[in-house]
Amino acid sequence: MTIDPTIPEGIAGGLDGIVERLDHVSVGVRDLDDAMPLVRLMGGEFLDGGDFADGGFRWIQFTLPGPAKLELIQPLPGAGEDNFLERFLASRGEGVHHVTLKVSDLHEAVAKARAMGFDVVGVDDSHANWKEAFIHPKGASGVVIQLAEWDDLPPPTDRTVEDVLRGVPDRYV
Repeated sequence: MTIDPTIPEGIAGGLDGIVERLDHVSVGVRDLDDAMPLVRLMGGEFLDGGDFADGGFRWIQFTLPGPAKLELIQPLPGAGEDNFLERFLASRGEGVHHVTLKVSDLHEAVAKARAMGFDVVGVDDSHANWKEAFIHPKGASGVVIQLAEWDDLPPPTDRTVEDVLRGVPDRYV
């Protein structure tokens, strides 16, 4: 591979050493219940989920065969048309919303991505257990890339798919 000489030294490897893994693919849906057949088709097993009231959405994650995870996100009732997920569903319909890269240092990842010319938006480090930023899809071949830093927690034993569908608080924030 030839390194582009226009890329400043120190960022030629991109986010190498900062990205821990591709964590999950997130799909925006109007109703989580209606998406359960897709999860069953893919062999998904419940992992975690909850309501992120500040963001106006409910999320649920499933492990898939192999190291992959699938996340489904649904607007919370009354989220309003200004909600990011309501806007996404209105303009694009249900489908892949973002791909999440787990990073070891959000601020370093943001700085390197910006130095490489990517438009990084929505930087939020206000929660102790969850920090995130997004690479705008216009510069990422139409894909929203979420950069997120968090401490992995063991899967919860005190919640089920049914609990999440009924609405339990997000345990990360």
